[in-house]
Amino acid sequence: MFKFNHYIVDSNHLQNILGEFDKNLKALIYYFSCNIVVTSKEVHVDSQDDKLIKKIEDVFNCLYLISLQKISIRERDTIYVASIIDTISVSDIVDFYKNRKEIVKNINGKSLYPKTFSQVEYIKNLNKNDVVLSYGPAGVGKTYLAVCDAVKKFKSGVYSKIILSRPIVEAGESLGFLPGEIKEKVDPYLTPLYDSLYELLGRKAVDEYIENGLIEIAPLAYMRGRTLENAYIILDEAQNTTKKQMKLFLTRLGFNAKMVITGDLTQIDLMNAKDSGLKFAIERLSGIPGIKIMEFTKNDVVRNPLVQRIIERFEDD
Repeated sequence: MFKFNHYIVDSNHLQNILGEFDKNLKALIYYFSCNIVVTSKEVHVDSQDDKLIKKIEDVFNCLYLISLQKISIRERDTIYVASIIDTISVSDIVDFYKNRKEIVKNINGKSLYPKTFSQVEYIKNLNKNDVVLSYGPAGVGKTYLAVCDAVKKFKSGVYSKIILSRPIVEAGESLGFLPGEIKEKVDPYLTPLYDSLYELLGRKAVDEYIENGLIEIAPLAYMRGRTLENAYIILDEAQNTTKKQMKLFLTRLGFNAKMVITGDLTQIDLMNAKDSGLKFAIERLSGIPGIKIMEFTKNDVVRNPLVQRIIERFEDD
């Protein structure tokens, strides 16, 4: 058991910390694998591990200080704070939540903010560099944040077009095995990108932009011979490109263009993982001015806490 490091916990702050229907508390119980009971002034931890109890105490007091900033605390916030409390000071974590800047608004006018320290760094890198390669596990926001940044800069007129691409490993780059036009053949593989675009711009606007060529679906097989200018270009699932495809893609870069390449090196579907163009690019392009390579880790996962457990087990293997 431990007491909060303050005299009175306002009921609103306590509810914010615990979450609606105690969702945040349940997430922490799952994360720490021990029972936690909270009263108005005390936290009871069902454990004899003093280090664990101290860690949980730090988490609760950090969440309280975040709540004092009038910030709504969600399950993902409680898990993220718990995952970094050993390596980042409480004051720095509170400052992170206090000073986060809006990335963009969605179609409903809701402000979207970075959820982790790495996401803040990612946004900075997207603003500073013409080519950004990001890799890491699923759920860290690599592709979603790239789409957010693309939409923001597209709407502000920095770029006149958004281009979406990805390797189609399952169907082959000739795209001859699926019925329909190019868009219909590629659409099933670009669902996550479409979902993000619909959330930010609305389905009707996205469809109109595609019809007018302002948002373009460009399979790698159709990139040869092109120079991409005045465009924000996103290559998703890049771990499944070959070295030749990666070179083809990167050499399409024209003036006033940005390329963002995302992928997960643990999910390579090529026959030989050593042939991955993303892996090759990460090894060869480091240190070139204008190109930034960024790695995310499991601590950056902003999905269900189960995802972190799954990643850990697969990493153990």
